[in-house]
Amino acid sequence: MVLTVRGIVLAKAVVHLLCLAPLAELGWRILDVARTGSDALGADPVAAIVHALGLWALRMLVIALAVTPLRQWTGQPVLLRFRRMVGLYAFAYATLHFSAYLALDLRGYWMQVFEDIAKRPYITVGFAAWLLLVPLALTSTQGWMRRLGRRWGQLHKAVYAIGVLAVLHFWWLVKSDLREPALYAALVGVLLGWRAWHAWRKRRARAPAAASAAQQ
Repeated sequence: MVLTVRGIVLAKAVVHLLCLAPLAELGWRILDVARTGSDALGADPVAAIVHALGLWALRMLVIALAVTPLRQWTGQPVLLRFRRMVGLYAFAYATLHFSAYLALDLRGYWMQVFEDIAKRPYITVGFAAWLLLVPLALTSTQGWMRRLGRRWGQLHKAVYAIGVLAVLHFWWLVKSDLREPALYAALVGVLLGWRAWHAWRKRRARAPAAASAAQQ
């Protein structure tokens, strides 16, 4: 499948709208609660807001992780044009998730975050995942890709560790029904397994050529 420049612009606009839709829906629910006092956010609005932002950060991250396997499976390099965009949305939602936790949950007592990071494992791994996302977001431009060269790809492999930490954060946060975090754990496990298998196939394919070159 080959997209024209106009087609790519249109596709990116659609992806932007899809990525922003959850935030718009959450904003609508917040406005509804503020205006009418409805229960659109449930019994604990703060927890609902923080959870929704974190869940969409995880979903965006899983989608970004899935782009490369989908490209390899389908043979459609055009998919890579959307990986960075979705990855940046994952960072944006994760930052909003963390900001909502600071502003709404801690209610401005921001220094308590360091105590929570030290004492609560799920916050520790969640904060670590967000910290690892920061350099990936900052170096996501074409300029940084040129500056870092090969090191850019090595740096951005950290996204797989981030995926594991994000799932662990969700898993430890949930106290009863583990079906949803188990689903994301399975998805990240499959994506990591695919990457490992694909890397093994590439090494195996290069081995005869390397042996032949060594004999010469």
